[in-house]
Amino acid sequence: MKEAVTAKKTPAKDAAGPSPSRMIDGRIKELGDWRGEMLARIRGLIKDADPEVVEEWKWRGVPVWEHDGIICTGETYKAVVKMTFAKGAALADPAGLFNSSLDGNVRRAIDIREGEKINEKALKALIRAAVELNASKAKKKPAKRSA
Repeated sequence: MKEAVTAKKTPAKDAAGPSPSRMIDGRIKELGDWRGEMLARIRGLIKDADPEVVEEWKWRGVPVWEHDGIICTGETYKAVVKMTFAKGAALADPAGLFNSSLDGNVRRAIDIREGEKINEKALKALIRAAVELNASKAKKKPAKRSA
């Protein structure tokens, strides 16, 4: 019984398979084109903006970056690499990076096409803002009382 509890708390890197970071490495290598390069670049910017970010692999193959909740995902499609910010609608975007999923009440996304430049400074600021928003929501959650 104790093994099952331990397995749930341990990141998937042992008997359950490769770690989420290795899965993301694999996706980047498997793409082998501009999308893999862009995903790797985005990943680096996320890690630069938040060195404490946690990488996850969810929904049957989507890289996810978390810190006190989901910051964003990194989906790859034929024509775009999409960064979807879980709480993007609540973030200020003075540089106008969000260009997709603009009608929703919660999410916002950035579609990056082949050859497009990334405003790295603005993207890092957006990532940091998402981390701050997650942290503020995490602090407001009431502590669970034990019986």
